[in-house]
Amino acid sequence: MHSKVVVIGSGPAGLTAALYAARANLEPLVVRGLQPGGLIATTSEVENYPGFVEGVGGYDLADNMEKQAARFGTQFKDALIEKIDVSARPFTLTTDGGETITADTLIVSTGASPRKLGVPGEEKLANRGVSYCATCDGFFFRNKRVVVVGGGNSALDEGLFLTRYVSELVIVHRRDSLRADPVLQERAFSNPKVRFVWDSTVSEILGDQGVTGVRIQNLKTGEETQIETDGVFPYIGHIPNTWLFKGTLELDENGYIVTDGRTRTNIPGLFAAGDVVDHVYRQAITAAGDGCKAAMEATWFLAEQEHAAMKSQKQTEEVVSPALGQW
Repeated sequence: MHSKVVVIGSGPAGLTAALYAARANLEPLVVRGLQPGGLIATTSEVENYPGFVEGVGGYDLADNMEKQAARFGTQFKDALIEKIDVSARPFTLTTDGGETITADTLIVSTGASPRKLGVPGEEKLANRGVSYCATCDGFFFRNKRVVVVGGGNSALDEGLFLTRYVSELVIVHRRDSLRADPVLQERAFSNPKVRFVWDSTVSEILGDQGVTGVRIQNLKTGEETQIETDGVFPYIGHIPNTWLFKGTLELDENGYIVTDGRTRTNIPGLFAAGDVVDHVYRQAITAAGDGCKAAMEATWFLAEQEHAAMKSQKQTEEVVSPALGQW
C-alpha cells in the first residue's frame, strides 16, 4: 500500500492533518493506532473547543472530525505501526499485522499516554480498580468511593465527571493548591461529593482481586495514612508516544519530537504535530492547528519535490536533444 501522505495517529492533530491533505487531493491514509480519536475521545465533555456553545463530548468531537476527513477522501486503517524506515523516500512502515505501507511524506501525531504512578499495586490492579479513563470506566463505580490523583485540568475534569456516579470523590494532590483552570476549581470546591487531601501522594495501591484502598504519604510531615476506596484514577501528566522514533528523529530530554516551529523534523518530508510535540499547551485546538500546519507543509514539500523532478527531467532532455541532432 502506498500513499503520498500517511498520518500516524487519529487525534485532533492527525484528523485535521488528514482533512487538509485530503482537500489538497493528496488522498491521505490515517493509521488510527491504539486509541482511535486520540485521548480527546476519552474525555467526557469538551467546553473550550470553538464552535460548540454548549460543549461537546470528546468522542463526538473526534468522530465528527473523522467523518469530515473521510468526506474529502481520507482512507483509514486500524493498525499499529511497529517499525519505520525513513532512511530513504518513500518511507517504509510496517504494521503489527506485517503489512508494508510506503509514504512520500509522513505526519506523526501519535500523541501522549497517561503517566503512571509507578507505585506497588498499580500494575497488578490495572483494570481491576485502577483506571486512566473516567469516561470509559466511571459507570462501574456507581455509589462507590473513588480516589483521583492530580491537581490539573485532567484530574478535575475527569473527577467531576466521576461525581455523576460515585458516592465520594477524594482528590489527592501533592501541593496545597490546584493547577487547574479557575472554573474547574470552583466546580470542584462547590461539589459536595468532592474532598481534597493536600500535600500528599499515593505510595501504594492496596487490594488483591480489586482495589480496596490506597496508602497516602504526607510530603510535609512524612506521615502515612490509609484511605479505603474502590477505584484509583491517576491524572499526573503524560508521556509522549515516541518509542518508535528513538534513534531516528531528534527528541528532547523528555522524549518529545523536536521540530523547527513549522512542524518539520530533522528528516525532510517527515512532520510532527500535536501532543507528541507540545508539552506546554496540550489542547485539542492547538493540536488541530499543528495538524493543519503539518498538512500544509507536506503539501508544499511534495510540490517542491515534483517541481525539482520536472526541472531535472527538462534539463536532461535539453542535453540529450542536441546530441541526437548530430546524428
